[in-house]
Amino acid sequence: MRKCANCSTAKGFTLVELLVVICIVGILASLLFTRVLFYQEMAEKAAMQQVVGAMQSALVIQYGHRMTQAMGPEINKIIYENPLDWLSQKPENYSGELSAIKPEAIKPGNWAFDRKFHELIYVPDHAEYFMPATDGYKWIRFRTRFAYEATGGNKSKASRQLTGITLLPVEPYQWLIREN
Repeated sequence: MRKCANCSTAKGFTLVELLVVICIVGILASLLFTRVLFYQEMAEKAAMQQVVGAMQSALVIQYGHRMTQAMGPEINKIIYENPLDWLSQKPENYSGELSAIKPEAIKPGNWAFDRKFHELIYVPDHAEYFMPATDGYKWIRFRTRFAYEATGGNKSKASRQLTGITLLPVEPYQWLIREN
C-alpha cells in the first residue's frame, strides 16, 4: 500500500484482490448450483419411486382381495385399471385420466393414466440426465402385468401358474448418475 501525502495510510482492496475474490466466489457458486440441480433430480427420482412402491403395494392388496373373494373375472380386469385409484390419496401431481397420451399433454413432474393403452405415465420435471426409452420421449410408462411361474419344469404357456401381479416399466429407463 502506498502512502498518500494527506493521509497516514491508504485503506481498501486493490483491483487485483477484488477480481481474485470475485473469481473464487463465482467458481464456488457454479459448483453449488450444479450440485443443487443434481440433488433436485435425484429427489425427483426418489419421489417417483416412492409413488411406484405405494402403487405396487396397493396392487398386491387388490389382487389378494380379489383372490380371497373368489372374484375370477375381476382378477383379469385388474390389469386394465388405473393403479392410482387404489391409493387412499392420489399424489398432488396427478393430472388425471386421458386417452392416447403424448408427453406434451402432461405437465413435467406429473402422473397421468392413459385409458387407451392402460398405462400409467410419469413425465420427469428435471430430466437433463434422464435417458428416454426407445421411443425417444422423456417419460416413463408403467403397466400392470401378471406374474407366472412354470409348473413341473415345463415352460409351455399351458403349464404356467399365476403367482402374482406387478407394476413394471413398459421400456427400460435410466437416470444417469453423474459424478461432481
